[in-house]
Amino acid sequence: MTPAELSRTVLHAVRRAVDAGQLSVTPPERVVVTPPGPGGCGDYATNVALQLARPAGRTPLGVAEVLRPYLVGADGITDVVVTGPGFLNISLYDTAPAALVEEILRRGTRYGHIEGPGGGPVEATGEATGDGPDGHPARRDTVRLHCPDEVRAVVVMDATARILRSQGVRVRTGCEGRPAPQWQDILGVDVDASEAAPAASAAAVLRPVPAPADPVPLGRDAARWALLHPAAHDLPRIGDEHLVQRESNPLFRVRYAHARSRALLRNASDLGFAPEPGAVTADAQSLLAALADHPRVLAAAARHRAPDRLARHLVTVADAALPLLPTVLPRGAEKPSAAHRARLALAEAAGTVLAGGLSLLGIDAPDHL
Repeated sequence: MTPAELSRTVLHAVRRAVDAGQLSVTPPERVVVTPPGPGGCGDYATNVALQLARPAGRTPLGVAEVLRPYLVGADGITDVVVTGPGFLNISLYDTAPAALVEEILRRGTRYGHIEGPGGGPVEATGEATGDGPDGHPARRDTVRLHCPDEVRAVVVMDATARILRSQGVRVRTGCEGRPAPQWQDILGVDVDASEAAPAASAAAVLRPVPAPADPVPLGRDAARWALLHPAAHDLPRIGDEHLVQRESNPLFRVRYAHARSRALLRNASDLGFAPEPGAVTADAQSLLAALADHPRVLAAAARHRAPDRLARHLVTVADAALPLLPTVLPRGAEKPSAAHRARLALAEAAGTVLAGGLSLLGIDAPDHL
């Protein structure tokens, strides 16, 4: 069962409880499931009971206890445990890792993007205005992003617009001045209009701490990473540390993990075997959790106008993937097995998530480093 399928299963449980008269609420359009937080258990958790408690006129714990019987025994679910104030922690059959990898490989670099009813891209229709019922930005008219005429602000706005569009939001960007030509030519920013600062209620104004030096000499990829990886309230470091090809450089680790995943696919093809999602060993759990968390991170980055959340998440994925990559290919006279094919599929999924995330940040994901 994939996270998307589990989300639909939980939503179906809510609707069944409503139809049975056990909950008096309007079911949400979508339910978000994420890896369990501290104190949680199982494969996934959802806070849907906390979301429904107030409109239902009940405590979150009471709503969770109503929903639990509708989830226990559902196809693919082995157990449901209620923790904390009302979190539903869901354990799946052992096919969960394979299903997650299958979903990532099916969606490709669009994994985590919002899909329409037919499985294709959503037609962007509106502005993120706080949490919608599914945990993604609620939509109304086109969202307007605005920033001062400063290089970091323009790059942050550009990346924020890319992430918002991945979540089905139509975006228009504006800058108080005319961005320098090299910001577009070298850094790859795209601004719709040069305009005066709008009224506070008319646009989301992005004002990150300005860059202390000109990042353009670093080149597009290193410069954008230097400006996007720190949180907006942190002073970015503009220096050659973003260019070094060592593990001390987070951008290098992210791009190296992607390049290694692609190299493994080429090497496996030379050995005559291909990736095939399947069961993986316990040491892959941290990577699986990071991959499963990718849609939630994209939604949060859009909601909070914070591309740094995505950048840090990519570092988490890379750091979880790198120790596993040396175990993918057979060694010596060892023959390729189902375990090798499953690890190769997991490596391909990790590389896919890294490539998709870097693309949203406007950074290249090379197949060779």
